[in-house]
Amino acid sequence: MKRRTFLNLLGGLVSVLAGAARSSRVGHAAMLTSGVDLLSAPLEVKGTWGASSPTDATTVISRARQACLSGLRLLSDHQPERLRVDDESSGPPHIWLHSDNPTTAWIVVDVGVRAWSQLAYQFGHELGHVMCNSWMWKVETPPPCRWLEESLAEAFSIRGLGLLADAWERNPPFPNDSRYGQALRNYRRDLIEKYRNGGGAQPVTDLAEWLRANRALLDSTEGLAVHNGPAILAVLSEMESDQGCVDDLGAVNRWPQRSAVALEDYMRLWRASCREIGASGRLPARLQELLGLRGSGAER
Repeated sequence: MKRRTFLNLLGGLVSVLAGAARSSRVGHAAMLTSGVDLLSAPLEVKGTWGASSPTDATTVISRARQACLSGLRLLSDHQPERLRVDDESSGPPHIWLHSDNPTTAWIVVDVGVRAWSQLAYQFGHELGHVMCNSWMWKVETPPPCRWLEESLAEAFSIRGLGLLADAWERNPPFPNDSRYGQALRNYRRDLIEKYRNGGGAQPVTDLAEWLRANRALLDSTEGLAVHNGPAILAVLSEMESDQGCVDDLGAVNRWPQRSAVALEDYMRLWRASCREIGASGRLPARLQELLGLRGSGAER
């Protein structure tokens, strides 16, 4: 077993990887004929969970998945057949990349006792990576565009917290617990404030200028960082104004090089991938515009 590692992909391997990726797409497309997708895949909850009830944790995870995914077109041909969530008492949340049970997406969280807002947030972020096709054995998400996938997953999770808060207040999963919806809203608000302040002393109003000033830092970023804040909030705004933009996550990383390409090429490949699976392509198109990126290759 291994956790996500970061490798610089060599140009000479691209043709080999392309063949492997094509085979993988065929296998996963066949898998989806069973009718199972990320929303309907059986859920398994394991791990320690401390003094929290695993049954209650399962309830929260189920409701969070429902909030994050309901109404979306789950178009990826790389969706898992099963979803597993473990709680571990140390270490950051992550996707556990494993060779056994290769059709299971395995999420690991680290949450406090009955810390349901924390659980919903951590699970939502890692579920965002699963949406972005980053759950399978030996997949890599290296720089220079790792920061963008982290931003997509974080925005996906923050969006989910708002939807979960609405659903919790309407129909609480635990008796007489509708007021916990406000705790979810507070958790979401604090995240947004953190990222709003992540771009410097003043809120960022020009995302293209922000990218030019921070490109070297972003290109070397290997995980979620506060300095991604302006991008996270921009993605969140697009997702919350256009649900089709959330569908576009299913087209992420379906090309052999994944995130090991320049940002301009990443956007071009993402848009092409959207066309392949029937996604709208509006999110990569909008981000390309906001970030002031010129297209590359055939798209300019």
